Order: sequence, then C-alpha cells, then structure tokens
Amino acid sequence: MYTSLTNRRSFIKKMAIMSAMTAAATMFPGILFAEEQEEKLPKGGNLDWKKAPCRFCGVGCGVLVGVENGKAVAVKGDPKSPVNKGLCCVKGYHSVMSIYGKDRLTKPLVKKNGKYVETSMKEALDLIASKMKTTIKDHGKDAVSIYGSGQWTIPDGYVASKLFKGCIGTNNVEANARLCMASAVTGFLTSFGLDEPMGCYEDIDHADVFILWGNNMAEMHPVLFSRLLDQRLKRGVKIIDFATRTTRTSMAADKSIIFQPQTDLAVANAICYEIIKNGWVNKSFVEKHCSFNKGLTNMGYGLEDKYKFKDKPEKIDFEAYKTFLEDYTPEKVERISGVSAKDIKYMAAYYGDPNKKVMSLWCMGMNQHTRGTWINNLVYNIHLLTGKISTPGNSPFSLTGQPSACGTVREVGTLTHKLPHGVVMKKEHREHAAKIWDVPVENIDPKPTYHTVEMFRALDRGDIKFMWIQVTNPMVTMPKLKRYRDACKKEGRFIVVSDIYPTPTTDIADVILPSAMWIEREGMYGNSERRTQYFEQMIQPSGEAMSDTWQIVEVAKRLGYEKQFYYKEETHIEEIYNEYRRHHEGKKHAMAPLEVLKTQPGAQWPYVDGKSTKWRFNSEYDPACSNGEKFHFYGKPDGKAVIWQRPYEPAPEVPDKDYPFWLCTGRVIEHWHTGSMTRRIPVLHKAMPHAYVELNPEEAKQMQIRTGDSVKLTTKRGEIILPASVNERGVPEKGQVFVPFFDENMLINDITLDAFCPISKQPDYKKCSVKVEKV
Repeated sequence: MYTSLTNRRSFIKKMAIMSAMTAAATMFPGILFAEEQEEKLPKGGNLDWKKAPCRFCGVGCGVLVGVENGKAVAVKGDPKSPVNKGLCCVKGYHSVMSIYGKDRLTKPLVKKNGKYVETSMKEALDLIASKMKTTIKDHGKDAVSIYGSGQWTIPDGYVASKLFKGCIGTNNVEANARLCMASAVTGFLTSFGLDEPMGCYEDIDHADVFILWGNNMAEMHPVLFSRLLDQRLKRGVKIIDFATRTTRTSMAADKSIIFQPQTDLAVANAICYEIIKNGWVNKSFVEKHCSFNKGLTNMGYGLEDKYKFKDKPEKIDFEAYKTFLEDYTPEKVERISGVSAKDIKYMAAYYGDPNKKVMSLWCMGMNQHTRGTWINNLVYNIHLLTGKISTPGNSPFSLTGQPSACGTVREVGTLTHKLPHGVVMKKEHREHAAKIWDVPVENIDPKPTYHTVEMFRALDRGDIKFMWIQVTNPMVTMPKLKRYRDACKKEGRFIVVSDIYPTPTTDIADVILPSAMWIEREGMYGNSERRTQYFEQMIQPSGEAMSDTWQIVEVAKRLGYEKQFYYKEETHIEEIYNEYRRHHEGKKHAMAPLEVLKTQPGAQWPYVDGKSTKWRFNSEYDPACSNGEKFHFYGKPDGKAVIWQRPYEPAPEVPDKDYPFWLCTGRVIEHWHTGSMTRRIPVLHKAMPHAYVELNPEEAKQMQIRTGDSVKLTTKRGEIILPASVNERGVPEKGQVFVPFFDENMLINDITLDAFCPISKQPDYKKCSVKVEKV
C-alpha cells in the first residue's frame, strides 16, 4: 500500500499526465519517487481521505491521508494543493508509516535509581511542575528553559512562549530552527526590517533563471526541484547550481559552478561589482527604494561564551559602496574562490539582464555559515541593485527544512528575543503581548537570554538547571556535541524530553513524555512561502501519548496559571489559534481564519479581505503598501530596503597540515534530520541504512580507500569512524569530505565546531578542518 522505488517506465506511464513528475522522471530519474497509486493502495475498503500538510520538511506539500478502521493506511499527494499539485517525494509517500514503529513511546517514563520506570501521565506532569517550581524558587526564573522545534505546531510553540515568557517571566525559549534558519531571519530583518520571503512558490512558474546558492534541491526539496525541471521542459529556463560539491542537483542543472567553502561572500560581491561596472543597476529602483549601510565587522565567530558585539554599523552612500566593491573584481575573486572570472561574469549577466527574471534559492548552505547573515544580505544586494524583487519570477527565496520552522518559530516567535508579533526588547510589543496573554507587562523580560548554543552552554555552566525538550533531538544535532551531552548528565540538572520514539536525547532525560504524532492530534504548520495549513486529528494517539500543546497546558495549570490557560481540551486548538491571530491583526501580517484553513489547502499571510498575499512590498499585490509608490519596504522606518556592505572573511577554522581537509555535513533524500522517524520506515532504512563519508575519487585512490572501507575522521574535538563512499551519490572537491548527520550510531556532530554567525547565532555545520585516514 506504500510506494517503493518504481521503475522509470512505470513512472512515466502512470504519471505522464502530471508534467512535473514526468519532467523529474525523464530528465533525472531518482529525484522524485512516485507511487503506482491505483495498484498499490488498499482495495476493498472504504478509505476516508483527509487533508494535511506533510509531516516532513518546510516545503509544505499537501497530502491526503487514507484512514481505515482507525488507522492511517495510505498517503497520496493532494491535487488541490498549489504547493505540490498532487506530487510527493519518497518521504511524503511513506509518511504515515513513521507512526507505527514497534518502539513507539506509549507511557511516561521517570528515571528512578538510574532506571526508567513507567508511571501515569498525571504523576509525570505533577513531577515536572514540582521540579519547575522548586528550581524557580531556589535558583530564579532564568534557571528553567524550554527547547522546542520547527516541528512544533503553531499551538505548541504559542503556549510554550506564553507560559515561559508571559507567565514565568523568562526568555529561555529556543527552538532547533536556530540551527537551520536563523541566518535567513536576520538576513530578512537587516535588509527589509521584516522576516520571511516576499515571494512565493508561484515565482517558479514565472522565472527564467534559477540560481541555487549551496542548495542541493534535488534531495532536500525534491518536489520543488521537480517544478524547476518542469519549467525547463515547458519554457527552456536555466538552472545554475552554485555549490561546494557535486550533487544530484549539479547533475540535473544546466551548469554547475563549484566554489571553495566560505568564498560565496566574495563571489556575491563580485557579482555586484559586475552589475555596477556594466551599467546593469536599476537606478530608479535603487534611488527610490534602497539605502546603504556599512556592516560591523569586528565580531568574531561566537566561540567564546556570552559573546558581545564590538562595534556598530553605519550609514554610507552608493559611491562608498561602489569603492568598497573594487576589491572584488572577478579576477581577484577567482584567486580566492576557485570560481573562474568567466563564470562569475556568467552569473552576473543573468542577474543584470533586464529581460530575464531570476529566482535565487538557498537553504542550509547559506544559513549554516559563520557569516550567514552576511551572505543572505549579499544575495539580497544583487536583487536590490537590479530591482529584481517582489515581482512574479524575481525572487530571492530562502527555503526551510522543517514543516513549521516558519510558522512556529519565525511567526509565533519561539526564539529568546521574539514575541508573536515583535521582540521582547520593545515596550509596545511587550504591552501588546501582555494584554492578550492577560499578564502584567512586567512579567515579560525586556532582555533576551540565551540562543540555542548559549542555552546549552548555560546548562553546562549550571546557570540553567531545568530544561524541557520537545519534538527535537539535540543529542544528535548540536555541534561540538560531546560538551553538551556531558552537560545534560551533570548533577543538579533536570531534563524532560517529549518525543514519539527513543533517541539519544531521551537517553539523557529524567522524565520522558510520550507525544502524540502529527495526525494523532490537531494543529497547524506554516511553510516556507508563508502558507499556514491546518490538519485535524485523524486517528487516536498511541497509548497514553499526549499532544505537546496539551502537555504544556497541563503543566501551566499545575504551576498556578489556570486563568491564562483556560482552554478546554476538546476545543483548545481553535481557542489557541484564535488567540494567536490577535497578535497579528493588521494588513502586514494578518492570519487566515480557522474556517478558511479547514476548507482549503492553506492560506498565505498577510491574509487580507479574504485573500492571500503572494508578493509583499509590491503595491499591486500587497495591501500593506502605503507610500503611493509601486514598492514599499515598510519594515524599515524610511520604507527603504538596505543594501549592505559586507566583506569576505575566512572561516574560523581552515585546513592546515595537521587537519588538511574541509568537513561538511548535510542530509540525504531518504532521511529527515536525525532519522528518528524515517529510519523506522523499512523501505527508507533499507535504501539508506547508515551514514558514510564521501571522498574525492582521486584522493581516495591516493589513500587506497574504496567504497565500504573504514575511514577515521579526526578534528580538534574528537574522532569518528565511518564507511567510505567513493563516486556514489555525491562527489566532493579535492580537499573536502561530506558526511550526512542522520545516523545516531555515527554521531558526526561529536567532532563538528560550535562556531556561529554572531548576528543570527546559527552554527556553521559546513566548515571545519579534519584529518582523514584509512583504518
């Protein structure tokens, strides 16, 4: 009843009517896996099909889940969804199988004398509330914390923020999206004053050229990539892969351009140099709608605890910016980046051509970067200089990796400095939240506390004593992992973990709560294109599993906040969402009513006068524009977007004689993040059973390493042994190796570096130095 990897002939025969699938199959077999739905779906039963967003990734594909006799037994793409138009990737087609692993957590577990003992949900929740009360009484409110996820539903994240920031009064709220999209947030905020893309997926149908900045879309966002391939079949668009290694995306692109790690900063500046030199600047747009800033540069790499900035940005003019770019001629940058001057000019010519609409797409390659905010700004600079922004097909577009990293982390505001509609630092934002939350405004602390890496450092130091972890697996994902795993085990720490399966993170917990998964409960996700999508509860939770939302509500009531958490269990999602919408009232961020979300496959905010806004900051489409001009970047006080002067700077740790290779980490198409769900899906686990280290073929030959041989990787933080992969899925450049991070039995993050972008606080998982040896 579920798909396996179907053969190419069957793929085309069954799905030819769906042109995007046909494009993926004929042009690049293996990118997208389709199901022979009519033959594979259960026969003879009366399936009840219900809509939902997919559980995996930030694309937000619409799926239809077939329910029979109380079980989810089938999945197919929702043809009504404008996101995926009936398509799914291999994870999507198998998504409901992740519910039925044999080792589902079904009862609360409490550690007693070093062993886990089953207990009732009431006893477990009582214990959590008691520990929180005691910790706050003995150590203060900032000794308790909650660490959530871009997999939190919107109600999950909302009640977490309300409890901790509004009631308890601590800003110790963070989410794992800090590890994957924080630089996208700070990039948007510094350039435009507001977060989230101004465009949408429909840009794909209008663009003439797609430039992918360090983004392996073929594996990370395969349904969207299939739409790019479809447009190439229909309209002859160009796809340019700009990356540090050769991937499936490179093989399917029209052109692959390889750069040395970290040097995307220099290349982006060189493109801007070419745009100005050749007279490709959209002068009218820049004069009316842009200002110029010189960014701070003396900022380090976040390696020291409690990092503080050392200088401030300043205003400059166009001429000063033009002078700065003289150090970034294509010829100079070729020597830094390894990208030929010819290829730099090739990309610049597409951006500069007034007759070509260009879409830039990126994800972790730009965001997981010690200068992640900078590189986001620099790509925006390219679009702003040419005026190729906020119009159909002209779109700088940051993709996300989790189903609600946008909806729950960026919109709800589950980061230490955020509130649902603003930031804790601004009095008017605190007053607005306090009124809705029915708490004294003094409860909301005006100072952010700890971002994710610093939060775990605080746990290590003992500043934080209690941490509640929901819907995430930091004991696989944290960089420089051993430090933080050891921190969780220190005496005087109390860790609560809510999850659906045992993981390395549940291994360090004092209390484990079984969570209801996805369609076992009701909720909403928000995807990369500002689309909020609702899903109903379709099946009963396993055992005593409870939604993460209701776990928090129950603990809040035990802490004495019955007045603020008045919700009724049977209607709490509707009540919470309606309350949450109050934070976003107005033309700039209004959310669609729940009744709208229930009847259609999502709606994009701002949702104004019964209509989704597809292109922001453009008065033709965005009702929030009010300056009388075609464009209004209303996130900034002067209504202008900022073009930032940002230099190239090297990574904090570069290869040397002792550690002569670059180490890069990432994902594979079969598994999602740490694999705690997808590795319990037999066909996916069989297709990709373990992690590996990709080596450059020439260097593997020199070291006499073949596929399957054991290889030891050593950094300044430790060592790990993995099987080699040579000339298989991806091919690194000389001097580089690549390791996927999904395998909890091969914890690559034990040896990665916890340096981060000091503006976004997002770690760089893509660059540290490593020694490679055959075992």
